Amino acid sequence: MVEFFTANMAPMMFGALVLFLLMGFPVAFALAANGLVFGLIGMELGLLTPALMQALPERVFGIMRNDTLLAIPFFTFMGLILERSGMAEDLLDTIGQLFGPIRGGLAYAVIFVGALLAATTGVVAASVISMGLISLPIMLRYGYDRRVASGVIAASGTLAQIIPPSLVLIVLADQLGRSVGDMYAGALIPGLVLTGLYALYIFGTSIIRPQAVPALPLEARTLHGMKLFIRVITTLVPPLVLIFLVLGTIFVGIATPTEGGAMGAAGAILLALAKKQLGWGLLRQAMDSTAKLSSFVVFILIGSTVFGLVFRAVNGDLWVEHLLIGLPGGQLGFLIVCNILIFVLAFFLDFFELAFIIVPLLGPVADKLGIDLIWFGVLLGVNMQTSFMHPPFGFALFFLRSVAPKVDYTDKITGKLIAKVTTGQIYWGAVPFVIIQLIMVALVIAFPSLVDAGLDHGPAIDLDKVKIEIPSFEDDAAPPFPGQSDDSNNDIMKQFQQK
Repeated sequence: MVEFFTANMAPMMFGALVLFLLMGFPVAFALAANGLVFGLIGMELGLLTPALMQALPERVFGIMRNDTLLAIPFFTFMGLILERSGMAEDLLDTIGQLFGPIRGGLAYAVIFVGALLAATTGVVAASVISMGLISLPIMLRYGYDRRVASGVIAASGTLAQIIPPSLVLIVLADQLGRSVGDMYAGALIPGLVLTGLYALYIFGTSIIRPQAVPALPLEARTLHGMKLFIRVITTLVPPLVLIFLVLGTIFVGIATPTEGGAMGAAGAILLALAKKQLGWGLLRQAMDSTAKLSSFVVFILIGSTVFGLVFRAVNGDLWVEHLLIGLPGGQLGFLIVCNILIFVLAFFLDFFELAFIIVPLLGPVADKLGIDLIWFGVLLGVNMQTSFMHPPFGFALFFLRSVAPKVDYTDKITGKLIAKVTTGQIYWGAVPFVIIQLIMVALVIAFPSLVDAGLDHGPAIDLDKVKIEIPSFEDDAAPPFPGQSDDSNNDIMKQFQQK
């Protein structure tokens, strides 16, 4: 029995973690407890030494000293300030008026604003809740199909997962040991393509089922001509300036992601001041939520560090490597299995948990197979988006359910009785967008240039033409060593040659 346990400690450790998670234990504590328990068992069996655990304090302090993780509270704070200062409401109202005359105009507005919010907030919860509160009642008022309306709101909110400055991209870059700026640059084009696929789905729906996405009636379009133009300019310019301030400075190398996040947080405060929405209540709520999310991330990271230390000590990384490298199909087989694994686990785990538990196991294998880790990280980020949209555990669906009407109500403007939005309608509305996200995963695999096009690879170098020349010195022409004259240096060279 002892021999069996010793030989199979790594798979048993991983199985125990899955069991703890399915039983509902908090992820951070399940990771840490699992690592400590199996560490003690390993020391009892003589597989590990007590000195292994002495590395834990230094690793925990290493997490605290990690400058990259500072970007998470900065971007979270920026997103919360912008969301609660009314920027989303202004954007949705203005873009809704702009696209109102065409079928599906409100849905296009939600997608476009979702992309803008993703590029300024980076927080899925803020995007989904704000758009659900503002746009869902309007879409129901003018006869939108409930499944289309709920699906497009939830899916557009998840664009904050892949469009920079995404929080999960920061974590993926940290776990894969790559630059956050490169991860942002690689994810930009796939994020924009995914936005376009959402819009294409609405366009197809407007042709096949025009009654599901009606245009705004004339009486609902209150802005026209120059008034609409001025409103669009004054509403769009501030967030676009903030996007350039944050992402532009990161992409051109002026600022690090942490510095960009700090500038973004300062810019969000200035925008809230300009709108006269900044107050102590808003600041307190934003700082409270930022502290909670940052603590959540750090605790999971500490737990995953404890688990990872023991897991590698019992050769768990080699166990995973042998499982995955031996797959048929080489790189393609590995990518297919990885994406199926992430897709299935996303039913039960959110993106932070996937990033801290699964990615450290897959990253080294991908590197050994010659897969670019920036491309691999973006691919996993696109796949992890589905964790927000999976019925029945998708967090975006939970966020939308919390703000969608649960009972029939009378609309204040039209006086009509509006039926409630059921949980089943929210779930079925999410299915087409999950399929679109999987199509995007396939596109990234089939066309790696979607990611590579955003990266600066530097000047091309032909290794076949590289020459390294080592000069040979004559006895009377040897260069002097530092601090010595030519004569003394030549004497040394002659003595060396005589020996």
